[in-house]
Amino acid sequence: MNKFKEIPDEILTAFVFEGEPVSAERITDGHINNTFALTFESEGGNKRKYLLQELNTNVFRQPEALMNNVVGVTEFLRKKITAAGGDPERECLTVIPSADSKPYYISKDGKFWRCFNFIENTYTLQRVESAESFAASARAFGNFQCLLADYPAETLAETIPNFHNTVSRFADFKKAVEDNLSGRADNCREEIKFILSRESDCSVLVDMTAKGELPLRVTHNDTKLNNVMFDNETGVGICVVDLDTVMPGLALYDFGDSIRFGASTAAEDEPDLEKVHFSPEYFEAYTDGFLSTAGRALTDNEIKYLPFSSKLMTLECGMRFLGDYINGDTYFKTDYPEHNLVRARTQLKLVSEMEDKMQIMTDTVSRIRIKYGI
Repeated sequence: MNKFKEIPDEILTAFVFEGEPVSAERITDGHINNTFALTFESEGGNKRKYLLQELNTNVFRQPEALMNNVVGVTEFLRKKITAAGGDPERECLTVIPSADSKPYYISKDGKFWRCFNFIENTYTLQRVESAESFAASARAFGNFQCLLADYPAETLAETIPNFHNTVSRFADFKKAVEDNLSGRADNCREEIKFILSRESDCSVLVDMTAKGELPLRVTHNDTKLNNVMFDNETGVGICVVDLDTVMPGLALYDFGDSIRFGASTAAEDEPDLEKVHFSPEYFEAYTDGFLSTAGRALTDNEIKYLPFSSKLMTLECGMRFLGDYINGDTYFKTDYPEHNLVRARTQLKLVSEMEDKMQIMTDTVSRIRIKYGI
């Protein structure tokens, strides 16, 4: 008898689960995939939990390539963690194979399912609550980057082409302004001018990569706090999860995006710009945490451009929000007509403050480099 009413019988026999089904709980934290925590019990009373997901293929249009990336990265991580004497069952996601030994299962109705181990006795944070928690996430993402430093990133599929190609993003923005599909461009001329005047910034990292001055890395591309599992007892970030956007890219992209959302004093859609400020304190906390674990795996240029990457990723996000506003809100979900404009303004406010504090950020990086001898 199927005790998991929301999950088809077909799926319960599609994966190699240990034991008999006991309970299922829908997890609602995520906004893209349908996710369930399943508990199975073996003889002797031993229980094991799994994370079962129905992947949203409207968002992830190359699911097989995506899962190949996930398998490659997690298997590599498990070997590194094991060699270092760690616990790969807690410090890394494990892909549970289907009954036919694939890392996913496509149901008869065409839905795409996959399964992972469930990492117990952990918690996540939905927002940055303190400099200490932000630094803890930085150590986890820095360790993730360090462990994957010698992974052949070029073998990963680019499942979302040009995701952080800021030259391409800028071209998309210019086209949005020129086409003005929604007729809203006149509502945001100052914001448009702000972005267009920073065109040269958008080519800096792209050009350096083309010249071989920045190495291609495995990048997570969604380095939010809630993608780190923290140990219940120690509070240490032990595992980086949600690897759906793992692709080849730059370590600077992941670092910069973390600063973009984590070192702001306000929500991404705060309408009162007087509340929106860039926090040098949080920048220092995250940079210290990140370099404490990733520093020795990074090149001199990667470390040198950490402050600039923070500004660039914030500018990129701002132009994406504003471009979507001008296009008529076709990409980001909005709650009211000016939502994307409000989001864009918070990002551009942060860019402006980062520019004003760039020397402070640079000095912070230099001081932390000396601290860790890198």
